[in-house]
Amino acid sequence: MTLTQLSYIVAVDKYRHFATAAEKSFITQPTLSMQIQKMEDMMGVTIFDRSKTPVVPTEIGEKIIAQAKIILKESKQLTDIANFTESELKGTFKVGIIPTIAPYLVPLFLRSFIKKHPSVELIFEELLTKEVLEKLGNDQLDAAIIATPVEKSFIYVEDLFVEPFVGYLSHSHPLTEKKKLTVEDLNRSNIWLLNEGHCFRDQAVKLCKDDERPKRTAIEFKSGNLETLKRLVEQNFGMTLLPWTAVQEHDECCVDAVIKEFENPVPSRKVRLVYGRKHLKQTIIKEFRESICNSLPVILKTTEKRVLIE
Repeated sequence: MTLTQLSYIVAVDKYRHFATAAEKSFITQPTLSMQIQKMEDMMGVTIFDRSKTPVVPTEIGEKIIAQAKIILKESKQLTDIANFTESELKGTFKVGIIPTIAPYLVPLFLRSFIKKHPSVELIFEELLTKEVLEKLGNDQLDAAIIATPVEKSFIYVEDLFVEPFVGYLSHSHPLTEKKKLTVEDLNRSNIWLLNEGHCFRDQAVKLCKDDERPKRTAIEFKSGNLETLKRLVEQNFGMTLLPWTAVQEHDECCVDAVIKEFENPVPSRKVRLVYGRKHLKQTIIKEFRESICNSLPVILKTTEKRVLIE
């Protein structure tokens, strides 16, 4: 049997559908089915019960798939070891990053990292926090950047920075008259929020009052993108909350809105670097973290007079 065949049975187990597994594996369904059939014939067992929809592993198939996952993980470790030398970092480094961090943080450090480590192939994937943790657990990511605490034994956490929240208001919004915002100013019924599943939405909701007053607009907009919410505000529709990095270029790009800071203690989020497989790619992780921290503006290097919203 081959590692490729093992990856095919793991894919079918994940998607419980031969056609989907083939698509995700970038091969045709007949090829995938043929390779799995070869493996079953060689071992003299049936790995999948094809009479059921969706397909399910047989009892012996479940044991084989579990072992296949271990073998595939170990094979990745061999590749990692082979790609590591004392004089140069090289190889693929897969990073998951949540959407409320990716467009604002990555441009700060990316150029300096690839200039220093040209043989490292960085692969970024925007994911929700739940998806990040799942992929780290399945060894599909080497590291990730998130903004919530993690309590999982297989994940290691390193703090990167504490980021303040700011209010982003249309020019006609009544809160523009205030010098600084307070948490008491926030009302869930009159603030643009991200879709459920985004940790920044959860953090914003924790700050907002939830009363019965009607919304100031009849518009309901469900978005997973902070930039979309910013554009709504800039068209004179209400307000939203943003992480500080989302408004760094306000003077140049966001002249159609008003940024308001919060009074102390300023509500903030902690951005973290998380990873598994502590014994592998540790040097790349160290260099990756160092590049991020060296690129940060001074305001993000302090935690004074801030309160974490977790």
